[in-house]
Amino acid sequence: MLHFAEGSSETVIDQELTENLLQQMLGNLQRSKPLKRVLLIPPDITRWHSGAGPLTVRLFELLHGSADVFVLPALGTHEEMNEEERHRMFPGIPDDRFRVHHWRNNVDPLGEIPPERVRELSENKLHFSAQVLLSKVITQEPWDAIISIGQLVPHEVIGIANHNKNIFVGCGGKDLINKSHWLGAVYGMERIMGRARTPVRDMLNDASRRFATNLPIHYLLTVRGRDVLGKIVTRGLFAGDDEECYLRGAELAREVNINYLEREPHKVVVYLEPEEFKSTWLGNKAVYRTRMAIADEGELIILAPGVRMFGEDAEIDRLIRQFGYRGTSTTLEAVESHPELAENLSAAAHLIHGSSEGRFRVTYCPGYLTEDEIRGVGFNYLDLATAMAQYPPTELKDGWNSWRGEEIFFVSNPGLGLWGTKARFGA
Repeated sequence: MLHFAEGSSETVIDQELTENLLQQMLGNLQRSKPLKRVLLIPPDITRWHSGAGPLTVRLFELLHGSADVFVLPALGTHEEMNEEERHRMFPGIPDDRFRVHHWRNNVDPLGEIPPERVRELSENKLHFSAQVLLSKVITQEPWDAIISIGQLVPHEVIGIANHNKNIFVGCGGKDLINKSHWLGAVYGMERIMGRARTPVRDMLNDASRRFATNLPIHYLLTVRGRDVLGKIVTRGLFAGDDEECYLRGAELAREVNINYLEREPHKVVVYLEPEEFKSTWLGNKAVYRTRMAIADEGELIILAPGVRMFGEDAEIDRLIRQFGYRGTSTTLEAVESHPELAENLSAAAHLIHGSSEGRFRVTYCPGYLTEDEIRGVGFNYLDLATAMAQYPPTELKDGWNSWRGEEIFFVSNPGLGLWGTKARFGA
């Protein structure tokens, strides 16, 4: 059922329209069943710009009093949100209303995607099954409605982020997280990014159809972009309990968030906001989202004042430090040779995604990691203070800049889009 599909590349969804649409969705839900217990599943602070925070707060306000409402941030493999982050993203929601997802434990096995299906999706490259695991908060408690809230935006693993990814990865368990990421890496990031239908999306759709039809899941999805003044606005809102809301929204996300360049920049500078990007696990969006734009032998400079670790999870952090961003062939060999990496395929996939495959240079300028740590994983290093003085993000504009005698392409937040030439997109 489609609750609504609202927006266009020129639309700005304001507060009044948002309120009307939320009331419309809740009215639809309440007509089919009284809402006594409701679970809201937004992203965490790493998706600050998704617009999901205010939507979650407003839904909580509308439901609180008549329903028992809880919030389960879709952490995936990320760190648990601390009190300051919860209050910043979800102001007014009491701390005792939050539940925490633990992806390595506290999950229920629902079934598996069989090996013959994985072989089909991977073009006969992978030969394992994938176990579907889901948070016990979702599976073992009675909910009248589960509302998954998030942003549709180009993504390196699945093509367009969100919808059932927020459920089966954001609130899922180790096996499907690992194997879905590995499927995306093996299939090829350039074949996936910005596409609505991909093998990873098909895998999660299989999980939805086979194992989640008994769960009262509804999706509330944003499409976000910048207006002419550079302010982040909501271009679209889509809601429903099936795939239609995703497909309608993904079409708009492609229109709003894929940025076609007429030529390849030789130098790209990306700024990572410190509140949002604290690890290379997240900060490598700077690599993923610009790799289809950067010229051969070019350079990507990543201004990363908040980056203090490689992985959000201690074990993944250790594996990144051990194996580094060395490219596809080296990572494939490492998976074959090292069982510990083979047991953490999402980390292996991340190592592939974060490598330029030797085609361009990646220079990290972190706030906390040392030069030895950065060079140890295969990146170039530049002192942050030096880099910020040379490329001050407050003085650069998104897009092309003629700056101090050189031409650079600047991206103020890689999480908001995907950049590339039409030739690299095959357009």
